[in-house]
Amino acid sequence: MDGPVIVRIKRVGDSADLPLPQRMTEHAAGFDVAAAVREPVVLQPGEIRLIPCGFAMALPHGYEAQMRPRSGLSSRHGISMINTPGTIDSDYRGEVCVPLVNHGDKPFTIERGMRISQMVIKRVPPVELVEVNELDDTNRGSGGFGHTGS
Repeated sequence: MDGPVIVRIKRVGDSADLPLPQRMTEHAAGFDVAAAVREPVVLQPGEIRLIPCGFAMALPHGYEAQMRPRSGLSSRHGISMINTPGTIDSDYRGEVCVPLVNHGDKPFTIERGMRISQMVIKRVPPVELVEVNELDDTNRGSGGFGHTGS
């Protein structure tokens, strides 16, 4: 097994009191990410808000960070991300923010330091797109959305 992937993280703004992304168990795939809101944010049903996370990072070339909803917030309160997973590219150096959406039927309050997302670091293989005139046949063919039934 190779050594760990090193991701450099820098606190931004007034985030000194917040935890940096952290794994909550030894074998967790994702790092929990906290909200860096200055004041509580009330997310109304159907509302989308971009929530700052208080850090920026430098991912190594060939890696991305995928921001994903936390299962507890989603299953208990209907709080998710409007784009999931959200991708953070290795050349982005701005503050990490998470676009949360309230799919529930009640307002939900986001407090400073609340764990609002998970971050999973993934390898991105080098890919080259090659234009061709024909594609190979498969059993599925061009069957798209719902082609195997409901």
